[in-house]
Amino acid sequence: MSDYTLGIKEIDDAIESIRKGSNILLISPPMSGKDAILHQIMHHGAEKNENAIITVTTHESAAHILEWFEENGLILPLSRIGIVDCITNLRGGAAVENENIKNASSPVDLTGIGIRISQFFDDFFLKKNIKKIQLHIDSVSTILMYSNIQTVFRFLHVFTGRIRASGGLGIYALEKGMHEEQTVATLKHLFDGTIEIESENNKNFIRAVGLSSKPTPYFEYEIKGAEVRIVGRK
Repeated sequence: MSDYTLGIKEIDDAIESIRKGSNILLISPPMSGKDAILHQIMHHGAEKNENAIITVTTHESAAHILEWFEENGLILPLSRIGIVDCITNLRGGAAVENENIKNASSPVDLTGIGIRISQFFDDFFLKKNIKKIQLHIDSVSTILMYSNIQTVFRFLHVFTGRIRASGGLGIYALEKGMHEEQTVATLKHLFDGTIEIESENNKNFIRAVGLSSKPTPYFEYEIKGAEVRIVGRK
């Protein structure tokens, strides 16, 4: 089984590869294009690398995510896509469940979210025999709004452990500046490395830390439609 890549060439080249069983904390400020980055990683993993993708969404509906890919002309192999929707029921919307979508009652329903992640995991890993699985949680910050750090830490500990044991890849989004330093420091104990995003003078920069022998450079990027483009270095 080969290791993992993100689909952002310059970052992938600098890291060389992400080893199996890695858990990564994606730390980004608001309005930095984090969703586009996660969508690109999702598409690259499913379409290019033929991984199964389990996405937990706490701020946009599963239907909206799938519509975004369709509107941008990006094909998702739905046999390898599972979305745990934590927001549609909370907003009183029409919650649809099918092979690709399972609904939790809200971001506070960590037991329900965990059960649905496990259902997708078993479906991909055991029934479909897909051995490369990515778990994306977008976002940990929203979950922290509803639960205390001890509860969230225990929840994440279960799934970071499962990713390590199965040789998967976990990416967990956290909003920069929203949490106390002690909270972030506590959470970092669960992760093998970070993807860090900074915004300066209306420019956005991204780097990886802890995924190779030294941090990558900060790469400046722009979002063009559905594409994350590296346009320079810091």
